[in-house]
Amino acid sequence: MKSAIGIILIVVALVLGYLGVTQIQESTSALKVLGIELKAEDKGSKEAGFIQLGLGVVALVGGIYLVGKRKK
Repeated sequence: MKSAIGIILIVVALVLGYLGVTQIQESTSALKVLGIELKAEDKGSKEAGFIQLGLGVVALVGGIYLVGKRKK
């Protein structure tokens, strides 16, 4: 049962990591006009992306721990 929860946590971690990276990439926009680059950044969206990445890391560590744990 613990290994099934671990596998689910690993899958959730991969999804959270993907969503976090995508959100961080989409939070910045740049436009080049006449050799001048204008850049806009949404800090709230970027912070949310980093929070998702952090939760993904925590879920991954927990999943690996549960899958790797041996039964006694």
